[in-house]
Amino acid sequence: MILSFYVMRKFFIPFLFSVFSLFSIFILQFLMRFSEQLIGKGIATTLIIQLIVYNLAWMMVLVVPMAVLVATLMAFGGLSQNNEITAIRAAGLSIYKLTILPLILAAGLVYFLIYFNNEILPDANHKTKNLMWEITATRPALSIVPNVFMTEISGYAILAEKVTQDSNKLMNVKIYDNSRSGSVNILTAKRGELNFNLDRTKLVMNLFEGEIHEQGENNLYRKIQFKQHLLLMNSEQFSLKKITDDYRSDRELGIADLELRADSIKKVLHEHVQIMSRISSPFFYGDSVGNALPPMNAGDTGTPVYYERLKGKVKQQLSTIETTLTAIDYLILQEYAYKVEVEKKFSIPAACLVFLLLGAPLGMMTRRGGFGAAASISLFFFLLYWSFLIGGEKLADRGLVSPFVGMWAANFILALTGVYLFYRSVRDNATIDLASIQRFLPKRFRKSDGDVQDT
Repeated sequence: MILSFYVMRKFFIPFLFSVFSLFSIFILQFLMRFSEQLIGKGIATTLIIQLIVYNLAWMMVLVVPMAVLVATLMAFGGLSQNNEITAIRAAGLSIYKLTILPLILAAGLVYFLIYFNNEILPDANHKTKNLMWEITATRPALSIVPNVFMTEISGYAILAEKVTQDSNKLMNVKIYDNSRSGSVNILTAKRGELNFNLDRTKLVMNLFEGEIHEQGENNLYRKIQFKQHLLLMNSEQFSLKKITDDYRSDRELGIADLELRADSIKKVLHEHVQIMSRISSPFFYGDSVGNALPPMNAGDTGTPVYYERLKGKVKQQLSTIETTLTAIDYLILQEYAYKVEVEKKFSIPAACLVFLLLGAPLGMMTRRGGFGAAASISLFFFLLYWSFLIGGEKLADRGLVSPFVGMWAANFILALTGVYLFYRSVRDNATIDLASIQRFLPKRFRKSDGDVQDT
């Protein structure tokens, strides 16, 4: 028992350090990604902090399994590097018993993350979406990225070379106006201001020093120069009415709500299948029940009138079949999307146990207990895991594999690999050269032997 607590101490401290380090990396990445849209745009600091806090939820889901892998590699790598594993074997103690307390901790983390994914993460995602809508509704120009077309406003494509600090002033603006059928207008201006009107029903683009190029019907072309021009656009995309609790996407729902939606879709799908069976039966089985085909009246046999009626009815039925098949395909994909999200709420937390089973033998076989070696190996296997997970999700969303297979395949593959490596490391005292793993990493992540030495 004393030995188990000793291993636990070797595991717990690197785990806390890894959690802190990984959170710092994710927060820095988040700030770098959204700095141009949020920082220096006149947005209150409290809103930015609130947005970061809400985004910590999805970071938590990724950080904890990664930290388990890093901590396991450091703990067992340090034991192996210091020949403590050899001493434990010489004393006749079982190596498997060293993992009991870490396994208990990993199981506790799995339970915590499942609860977190079900109760906290959906609300955090929903609040993040609402907060972004609120910020965008307050400053609509935030949706405009310099030198990138913004097409969120129906009928318009807006391109600005620069968005100034107050986030409402634009420089070197170009607007493609397709809001009126039959004509295409191109507006250019040296500068512009984007705001709402008083009742927030319209977006007002105030343009200065520009030109309007109009091409209407019959290829008539007209060029107009202006010093100031007002352009009114629909503001529905930025309306605060969009911020509501009435609808949530799949990433904003708990397990019970996801399963409820999936069951509702399954019932509607069953009804569509029944409709499809009823409509298509006359074509496949020659059944005319339900007037699927027009009845043959006396004297109509072989006449053009009957065949015209028959052709019209067949076209109508084929159109209904095509529409029903499209609806069935859509419902199947929607059901799969909800089921994928349910499986994901369990499969990612289960990665804590998977990475522990994988990290323990890898640590003993690489004989490196430093953070550099652990980070290098963790990066390789987490990229591998994440590639399997994303690929499985895409395949499941398209209905090519079941949601269970798509979300759990990565866990099963890595878990079986970990069990095999554990067996090899205990029975044969096998070792792994760290360079063999680093060869698969991008060049910027590779380290020389001197870089991964323990400190």
